[in-house]
Amino acid sequence: MPILIRPATVDDIAAIEAIVHAAYSPYIERIGRKPGPMLDDYRQQVAAARVHVLDSAGQVHGFVVLIPHDEYLLLDNLAVAPRAQGLGYGRLLLEFTEQQAHQGLVRLYTNEAMTENIALYTRKGYVETHRAEENGLRRVYMQKDLTAAH
Repeated sequence: MPILIRPATVDDIAAIEAIVHAAYSPYIERIGRKPGPMLDDYRQQVAAARVHVLDSAGQVHGFVVLIPHDEYLLLDNLAVAPRAQGLGYGRLLLEFTEQQAHQGLVRLYTNEAMTENIALYTRKGYVETHRAEENGLRRVYMQKDLTAAH
């Protein structure tokens, strides 16, 4: 089955929102509130052309929200439907993100309670730059310099 990462359309919003709910709901108890991605307006993100979906056989299994800045590309959100986890889709979305980082630098943040994400990004070469509390969420900021020799 061909796997396609393509720009999200309005028709993808329901699938994106369902993935967000399924992927982030388990963290509510750990964090004590809804994680930031559960509060985002995905219709607005899609309209701003910031969202790409991973489509396999006509079904959306994951997505990434990318926000370009002058000096870096912000990986704002990457999520894979729990039913599709373990198939390499997250890795494909992360590789796609790095291919889109024409600035040579990818930055991201995740909640400090999402230790699995911190470990995953560390394995993929991201380094922690700092921690901060914003909007009541304790965030870990990370980045990867793609211009450094691999």
